Amino acid sequence: MNASTSLRARLVVVILTPLMAIAVVAGLWQLANARSTASEVQERRLLLTALAISNDVISSGGDVLAPATEALLEDGPQGTLFYHVYAPDGVIVTGYATPPVGIPRANEQSQPTSFRATYHGRPVDGVRIRSQGEIDGVAGLLTTTVWQDASVKSRLVFTLMTQTLAVLAALTLSVALIVWFGVRIGLKPLADLEAAIALRSGDDLSPIRRAVPPETAGIVARLNTLFGQVSRVMSAQAEFVGNAAHQLRNPVAGMLAMAEAVEHAPDWQASQSRARDLVAAARKAAGLTDSLLQLERVSASNVELNRETVNLRQLVDDQLASNEARERTRVFVDVDEDTTIICDPILLGQALTNLIDNALHHGGPDLGRIVIQGHQVAEFCEIIVEDDGKGVPEDDLLTLIDRFRQLHPGSGSGLGLSIADAIARAHSGTLTLESSIGLRAKLRICQITD
Repeated sequence: MNASTSLRARLVVVILTPLMAIAVVAGLWQLANARSTASEVQERRLLLTALAISNDVISSGGDVLAPATEALLEDGPQGTLFYHVYAPDGVIVTGYATPPVGIPRANEQSQPTSFRATYHGRPVDGVRIRSQGEIDGVAGLLTTTVWQDASVKSRLVFTLMTQTLAVLAALTLSVALIVWFGVRIGLKPLADLEAAIALRSGDDLSPIRRAVPPETAGIVARLNTLFGQVSRVMSAQAEFVGNAAHQLRNPVAGMLAMAEAVEHAPDWQASQSRARDLVAAARKAAGLTDSLLQLERVSASNVELNRETVNLRQLVDDQLASNEARERTRVFVDVDEDTTIICDPILLGQALTNLIDNALHHGGPDLGRIVIQGHQVAEFCEIIVEDDGKGVPEDDLLTLIDRFRQLHPGSGSGLGLSIADAIARAHSGTLTLESSIGLRAKLRICQITD
């Protein structure tokens, strides 16, 4: 069976396969039993007939058989019986003159002897007995032989097996029909569940509340979990699109106004000045767009990290050196030279840059220094960026990481901390903000790759 085989067919095969195996075993057992039964029935009939003939001959002193005995010899469902009786002196008393060929010698203890011989070229089964009696004044042992065609026993075996196979076939067919239609009835809750899901629209991702069998409760629970995840993703995307459109609207409108101002500039000098403003606005819009795309990429649930073993001190120094606008003298690094971590260096570097930029842009005029610390705690690495600026009220710390969240208007996009938080979560870590002298941002990432 392949993956496309229906559940109904699978269950029928699973149930009927062992049932068929049991039927085969039962049939073989019944074949042996039928052979044994046929032999026993035939031997008893032959023996009873031989005893009746011997008793009639001895009691009548000749060849007179009782009507009941003659009835045993008649051709019936169990076949015709042949017989003959010899007197003690070896003279035939009654019965068929020609005996079967190959009959074993009768024993002297008068015990019945069963045999397989040949009669007119055909195999026969028979029994011979010896009884004490007197015929025509001659006393001694009378020999009575009764036989019949061997095919009679075969027909009896065939009849018994036919009846057995008919019963087994009827039972198997009945079970197959019961299973086929029973499985259909048993799977009806799944069909009802499918119909209920099919009635939903693409906007309806609410949990499935209907009662289901215990065997499908796990599937429904998983499906509800998936609905919840998809719903949250769709809500986040809708929120992202709305926020992005709102944030891009003003820069785009500003660039349009500046472009019109350049077009209607009164002279060359004014045109150049306004063009420079337009370029600055375009760069700001491009930076905002890049930030939005980066946030969306690192926020995806299936983001792939390019993890490498890197030197944390070197990573911090590279980020400080890559920004010419940053005053390096105001930044202090407290990271051991030999500290190595496992991370995506590009993403972690961007998160570190965003934390430093946030301190520089929002630390206020009293900002005196920024301290960067880094150390390992078990399987985690903690990077702390702390400033001595104006700080953030406790009530605003929890919402400061939200997208486009700025306590005071500034030159930033309001996405720096959101991107840093998404990068931390992509590394199975966290970003937490605390109030100290200024603002203390703790970036914690997990170094385990599995």
